[in-house]
Amino acid sequence: MDPRTKLLGTLVYLVSLFLFASLPVYALAAVFLIFVMILSKVPFSYMVKGLKPVLFFLVFTIMMNMFLVKGEVIWTFWKLQVTREGLRQSFYMGARLILLILGSNLMTLTTTPTRLTNAIEAVMKPLRLIKVPVHEIAMMMSIALRFIPILLDETDKIMKAQMARGADFESGNLIKKAKSMIPVLVPLFISAFRRANDLAMAMEARCYHGGKGRTQMKPLKYAGRDYIAYVVLLLYLTGLILLGKYSAELLKLLGI
Repeated sequence: MDPRTKLLGTLVYLVSLFLFASLPVYALAAVFLIFVMILSKVPFSYMVKGLKPVLFFLVFTIMMNMFLVKGEVIWTFWKLQVTREGLRQSFYMGARLILLILGSNLMTLTTTPTRLTNAIEAVMKPLRLIKVPVHEIAMMMSIALRFIPILLDETDKIMKAQMARGADFESGNLIKKAKSMIPVLVPLFISAFRRANDLAMAMEARCYHGGKGRTQMKPLKYAGRDYIAYVVLLLYLTGLILLGKYSAELLKLLGI
């Protein structure tokens, strides 16, 4: 699909997760996300890997909501109390974060950085009326995304070189581990500034002066599937709003 469709669809989906907090709403959001994941053909196991970097934050958030929300106590351990309202709040918060991360990962896994920045520039184009440098912002984002794997590879090389010289990054307390990273950060910053300077010189040598009058090699064009995607997104949003308004009646009807 057109990257603008995926970008706007992702933004609408992420906002929809904060509109209501009820079981039917999150069930519909989960079913919709699974449906889109099946269409994307991205392996589910690969999607789940995106949760690993934020697993600690996810568990911490759930535990904080579970023990700190006041209400009807259903279990007590030492000075900690688990309430019915806390369990409900932690479930909603956990489901919201999981769907939020998976929905964001789905867009980044199916869209190249170049097309994603082109979509951001196209969506932000109306801001030019108030003198916002839209093209320059999109260019900075594109460069930053392209430099992430390069800097990660550079960090790995520097760490291996320092370990070959006897550096220890594993043992010791937190402060010692932080100090041991200084021999890595200094050459990494020097390398990053050198690469940035080389890139700036290359752009100046090619007479780059911003986005005024520039065209794209692959212009963005909507196709029939993009309009179908907008219709499906509208149906999802309508169903979610209806479920949010009448979720209490639905749960009573189901006896939950």
